[in-house]
Amino acid sequence: MLKIAWSESYVLSLPPGHRFPMSKYEVLPEQLLHEGTISESNLFRPQPVEVSWILNTHTASYWERLNSLSLTPKEIRRTGFSLTRELVDREVIIANGTIQCTQFALHYGIAMNIAGGTHHAFTNRGEGFCLLNDIAMAAHYLLHQRQVNKILVVDLDVHQGNGTAEIFQNDARVFTFSMHGANNYPMVKEHSDLDIGLPDHTNDSFYLSTVEVNLKNLLEQVQPEFIFYQSGVDILATDKLGRLSVTREGCKQRDRLVLQLARQNKIPVVVSMGGGYSPDFRDIIEAHANTYRMAQQIFF
Repeated sequence: MLKIAWSESYVLSLPPGHRFPMSKYEVLPEQLLHEGTISESNLFRPQPVEVSWILNTHTASYWERLNSLSLTPKEIRRTGFSLTRELVDREVIIANGTIQCTQFALHYGIAMNIAGGTHHAFTNRGEGFCLLNDIAMAAHYLLHQRQVNKILVVDLDVHQGNGTAEIFQNDARVFTFSMHGANNYPMVKEHSDLDIGLPDHTNDSFYLSTVEVNLKNLLEQVQPEFIFYQSGVDILATDKLGRLSVTREGCKQRDRLVLQLARQNKIPVVVSMGGGYSPDFRDIIEAHANTYRMAQQIFF
C-alpha cells in the first residue's frame, strides 16, 4: 500500500501575494482522493518529531533560536517567511512525516510526503522557504538505526539542494546528487557529491536523457540501499522561478524514470514534494499529482 504523510498543519495562512503556494498542500490530497488515485487509508498524519532527531542534523544553537522564535531579522528574511510558532511546528511535523515514510518505504518499497524536500535548510540556518531539512533528518534516522549503510539523495528540484549538500559534505554514507538550473537560486552553490547545472531553457529531451544517464551510473557506482527523491515541479516551463523549459509531460516522465529505476533495482524510495511556483495553480497540482499517479502505477 502506498503510504503518504499529510497533516492539516501542512496548510498555513500566508499574507496575500506571497509567492509560496501553501494552498497546494490542501488541494493536492483533495485532487488525489477525488480522482481515486488514493483513498483515506493511504494517508497517515505524522506527529511532531522528537527533538533528538532534530539535533542529529541541526546545531543546538540554531534549533534553540528557531524554536524560541529568536532568529535575527536577517536570518528570518533569508527563510522567506515571517517566523511564527505555527510555521516552526509545521516543519517539525513535516520532518517526522519523512522519517516515518522511511519505515513504510522499507516495507512497501515507496512512501511519500505531501510536503518536505526542504533542501535549503543547513545545519545552522534556514533559507529559501526551508527551516529544517527533512531529508537529512530522515537519512540520519536510517543510519542511526542501522537500517541501511548507503543512501542516495536524488534532488531534481530546479534549485540546488545546497543545505543537504552542506549537511553531508563529510559523510561518505550519503551521496548527494543535485540536478538544477545553473543560473538559478542559490547563486552561490554548495558542493554536492554530484552537481549538474542545467542551462536556461533546457527542454524535455536533454533533461530526461541527462537524468537517465546520470542516475543509472550512480546506481551502479554508489550501490545505494535507500533513495530520497526530491521531486520539485519547478522545472516546468510555466514556473515563474524556474528558467527551464520542461513540459508537464516531461516532468511526468522524469518521475516515471526515477521511480522505475528504484523499483527495478529494489531500492526503497521516499519522495518529498519540493517546489512548484507556476502562475496557473493547475500546472502545479497536475504536475505534483502525476508523481503520485506514477507511484501507484509502478509500485502497486
